[in-house]
Amino acid sequence: MTQQSSPFKQLKDFLTQQMRMAHLYQPLMLKTLIEGDGFASLKDIALSFLVHDESQIEYYIEITKRMPGPVLTRHQLVRREGAGFRLIPEVQQLTPDERHELLRLCNEAVANYAGQRGRKLYAHRRIALGDISGTIRYEVLRRAGFRCDLCGIPASERALEVDHVVPRRHGGKDEVSNLQALCYKCNANKGARDDTDFRAVREALNNKSTDCIFCTPGARKVIAENELAFALADNHPVTSFHTLIVSRRHAPTYFDLHDPERRAINLLLEQVRLTVLAADKTVGGFNLGMNCGEVAGQTIMHCHVHLIPRRQGDVDQPRGGVRGVIPGKAAY
Repeated sequence: MTQQSSPFKQLKDFLTQQMRMAHLYQPLMLKTLIEGDGFASLKDIALSFLVHDESQIEYYIEITKRMPGPVLTRHQLVRREGAGFRLIPEVQQLTPDERHELLRLCNEAVANYAGQRGRKLYAHRRIALGDISGTIRYEVLRRAGFRCDLCGIPASERALEVDHVVPRRHGGKDEVSNLQALCYKCNANKGARDDTDFRAVREALNNKSTDCIFCTPGARKVIAENELAFALADNHPVTSFHTLIVSRRHAPTYFDLHDPERRAINLLLEQVRLTVLAADKTVGGFNLGMNCGEVAGQTIMHCHVHLIPRRQGDVDQPRGGVRGVIPGKAAY
């Protein structure tokens, strides 16, 4: 602050001339500090954000409808009325002492439960924070196009969280291949269903077909891998660096995979693509290919995706690309 600038003028100039807002946070933080005579705790500042966070309000509206609402209705203490609930025992019939005693019991129940649970009380909300680095968090959101991986809603309309596909408590790792971007509503609704699916996937990883060369790749070198897929050099390459991205689970085709397995394959496709581009500057494009079913030419009934690097002049007429699987149909 310069000698000529008063605190009022400095703050006013910032708010009216200098502030560039990507969200509500700056003016809300300043407002809280001003109201606190210059100081506010981190919790106070966070609470000022929370008051204006519609996504959190929507989250707890869903919680109300799914959890305490039905339970209290079943006990005939409340009933649904319009956009809210009404207490069935008429509050107007309570004496002031009765109201005071009931409120005391509510507060006591909250305090006792919170004291027993400690920080575990809101662990379901903290899981998206965890110890995931900002770099990984950004990569997960960027990969999702800043949209929910399940419902597709953009971050501008609903807050996004970084979710573990296989939860930490079931052995899931803090790796990009095990993370997805979910809006707070999809993350809350996911519950145990996605976890149940993934227990089945993880169990199926151990089910190998003895006559499948991808279930038992032997001495073949794994180029890259993650929890649900791995990459191998093709034994009969069409071009140099022809690579196969293979699902760990013995699933016949791409269409038999779960969405996280598809994401795992996509991650390896991008990883190998960048590796090939760095290793061979003559590569100018790629063909991606999957043979799904015998009539489509599939000979190994275990899902795998071909990544075929292409170079200028490697064929006389590249036009049409994968359309060439039907002779005479490539050029059009």
